[in-house]
Order: sequence, then structure tokens, then C-alpha cells
Amino acid sequence: MTDMDLTNIPGSRIVDVARLAFTTPDVDFLCFGESDQPSPPAALAAAVRALADGETRYPDVRGLPALRAALATYLTGLHAKPVTESRIQVTASGMAALSVALAAVVRAGHRVVVHGPIWPNIPNAVRLRGAIVEQLDLIAQPDGGFRLDLDRLDLMMDGARAFILNSPGNPTGWTATEAELRAIRDIARRHGAWLIADEVYSRLVYDGQPAAPSLLDIAEPDERVIVCNSFSKMCIMTGWRLGWLVMPEGAADAFVNIVEVTHSGVAPFIQRAGVAAISDHETIDRFRAHCTTGRDLASQALAGLNGVRYRPPAGAFYAFLAVDGLRDSLDLAKKLVTRHGVAVAPGIAFGSAGEGWLRVCFAQSASLMERAMQRLRDGLRAEMAQ
Repeated sequence: MTDMDLTNIPGSRIVDVARLAFTTPDVDFLCFGESDQPSPPAALAAAVRALADGETRYPDVRGLPALRAALATYLTGLHAKPVTESRIQVTASGMAALSVALAAVVRAGHRVVVHGPIWPNIPNAVRLRGAIVEQLDLIAQPDGGFRLDLDRLDLMMDGARAFILNSPGNPTGWTATEAELRAIRDIARRHGAWLIADEVYSRLVYDGQPAAPSLLDIAEPDERVIVCNSFSKMCIMTGWRLGWLVMPEGAADAFVNIVEVTHSGVAPFIQRAGVAAISDHETIDRFRAHCTTGRDLASQALAGLNGVRYRPPAGAFYAFLAVDGLRDSLDLAKKLVTRHGVAVAPGIAFGSAGEGWLRVCFAQSASLMERAMQRLRDGLRAEMAQ
């Protein structure tokens, strides 16, 4: 093909593994950030009703008033500070929320700090804005956990336009404490920078609390803080493509105009499903319990495995494990597919800081987890012995 002067961003190494797995018989999939559980029946019924009622025309670009009101009620009940409907913008997925947030505040040439290992869509979205990505790698701990170096963050934020915080994090499961969030907020304020938070895993925490600590617990409505979220993970609605963001008070016009020229709003029947799902507290609690079981099964399978460092995550639904001496996680992930029948995500998919690690999605049924984790355990032993 001749040079077409197209913008190019790196492809997904997870997709590389998945494509191989799709063409290999009898493979257990633990490589995608998706559960095998069905979407909430209430969401399905609401979407069908809305379709039957003809809710298929152009939507209110800000989002249906009913959904914005439901989200405001939900967030106010979940966090320490109230969230008004006027601060909510509905988007076509959590990724769309992040893209809209970046379009609102980031310009070409700006520096944007992210922490890694990180879901690759986040830094790639920054690059699409023509901005410069600077990555602060989380510090890997001897037990397999991670820590954010706040002093280093303070240095890197000098002159930066924004810091993107993903907590609970993908792939690590690292979850910022409230004290860490306050420190991050203070650093951003001191440098006059924006905070953009990806909180799509906020309800998937394992300390008995209803949600992870959030910037919505501490930030005032007029601060330079944007919080992005999605129905995909907590409500088991990955394919519905429905998200939202919480913006500073008084910024609605700017955000709605960006949504108008990017994806022009979300289908009304999808939003009706969101109204039903956000009020379905039993499904959210049940799914967290489901993920807790998967987390326990992953921990049991990885316990005592020589050459593997792993600590059960504080949040999200991934086991992120370090393999001693591993230099090519993509090669190992492919061998686990073809030789051992299990697909996991290679750590390199999440940037250079992820090399030497593997990510396992444990949001699966117990029967799948038991079989797949045994395959992974046996596969790691076999490959590490070579």
C-alpha cells in the first residue's frame, strides 16, 4: 500500500494471543477483561421495552435525564460528597469518556503523566491528541504487589497538563488509598494540572467496602478533576458500550459539544438499560461475590508455584503474576495457548513495565477457573523447566 499519511498506534498484544487462541482447539480464555456471566435481566428487559416503544431516534446528547438522575443518585449514595446531575455526561463507553475528557483538556504538545503497567488504550488515546506520554512505573514489591512513588510523581508533574489515574488498576489491581488520593490531588493542585480518573473497576474491591476510594470522595465540584466510569465491568455489560463521566461544575456545555462532534450521544434504548442496571444493586453485589470466588481460585492455583510472585489484588478482576526470569511474555503466552490450552494476556501488552508478567482475568465461572488455572499451573511448570 502506498503511503496514505495515516496515524498509527501500536496494536494490541492481547489480540495477538486471542487470534491464536481462536484458531486453536480447546482453549480456555482468560485473556480478555470480560466475564462469562450474562448481563442483568433487568437491563435486557428495559432495552427490549424501549425498542418496542420506539426509542430509536436521536438522543439527548448529554444523556437521558432519567439516566443522569439515576447516576447522580447512585454516586451520591456511594461517595462522601454529593454529585449533581448537572455534572454528569453520558458517553458511548468508558473509553469514550476518557477520550472526551482528553479532548476537553489536552492539546498537542502537552505532557500527560500515566502510571504503568497500564491498559494500552489510555496512553494511545493521549498520543492521538498529539500529546506526550510520560509514564511513571509503579514499584513492584517483593510479594507481587505494587506501590506508587508519590515523590517521583511530584517531580514528573512539574509542567505537566494532566495525570491519568487508573484505580483500581488494570492490569495490576493496585488500588489507591484515600491518603494516596489526597496526596495525588495535592500534587495536581500544586502544579495546576488536571486529574483524569478511570474508575471503571471501582465497585470490584475485596476489603468489604462497597467501593474503592475515589476522587469523588474528596474533590470539590469546581476542581480540575474528571472521573470516568462505565457499565461494562461492574454491571457485566461489556458489549453495550455505555459509560459516563463526572465533570467540574459549570463545564457541561464544553463537554456536550465534544460529545456531539465525536459520537453524538448514546442510543436511547441502551440508556434505558443503564437506568435499570444502575438501580440493580443485587446484581452488582452478586458479581463482586462471583469475582471474589474467581480471585480465591486463582490464588489457590498460584500458591506455592516456584518462580512465580503473586499477591491477590485489592481491586479489579485480574491476577497479575510475575514469572522469574521471563523476558518474552508474548512468546510464553502463545506457548500457553498452543501447548497447554489456556489464553492469558502477556504483560508486555501493558507496556515495558509489564514485561515479565502475565495477566489472568478471574471473573469467570468456577468450573472454567478450576480447569483453566490447572492448565496454567501445569503450563508454567513445564515452560519454566525448559
